[in-house]
Amino acid sequence: MRKVDPERQQAKRRQIMEAAADCFARRGFHATTTAEICAAAAMSPGNLFHYFDSKSAIVEAIVEEERRDTAAYFATLDDAPDLLEALLGFLDVVMAFAADKTYSRLALEVAAESIRNPAVGAKVAASDAETRTAMAAMLRTAMARGQVDADLDPEQAATWIAALIDGVFARLAVDAGFDPEAEAPMLRLVVSRFLRPGSAA
Repeated sequence: MRKVDPERQQAKRRQIMEAAADCFARRGFHATTTAEICAAAAMSPGNLFHYFDSKSAIVEAIVEEERRDTAAYFATLDDAPDLLEALLGFLDVVMAFAADKTYSRLALEVAAESIRNPAVGAKVAASDAETRTAMAAMLRTAMARGQVDADLDPEQAATWIAALIDGVFARLAVDAGFDPEAEAPMLRLVVSRFLRPGSAA
């Protein structure tokens, strides 16, 4: 019996996910066919379906990978001496991703599919909740250190920061002239003024 090579399996899954992400960003989720994903991934339909049984399963895997990456990113911030600055750095990363047209279009496709597809919606909701929980925990520690206004509710503050991030991608959908890299300093300013000690007074 042939042994399964986990690294090779993971590489194949990633190959499919990257090909599908590019197709979804260019053509949209529903307009993209399985045949197009297979062509982009340079593999047969049988090979693709060995790893993912549907387009929805690919989207769910993309969302799950992003959740893991975001969780790992927040885990690296635990020892940051200035947690407010660390959070502002996270926003810089978000704006850099938003400036990537393929990424931003994919994010909008995933958001739209999360409304139509309960399985995708559950993955997106779980990822969002985990990110807001991590952000709230970070804010709570920053408050204890005097780096963030202790009169703010950390969960509510995290929700509003998440809403601002969501708003960046919504703005990209309706405003072709919106430049995330150019607007990144303003987002930093808005959030820093919101969170700095004394802001809730």
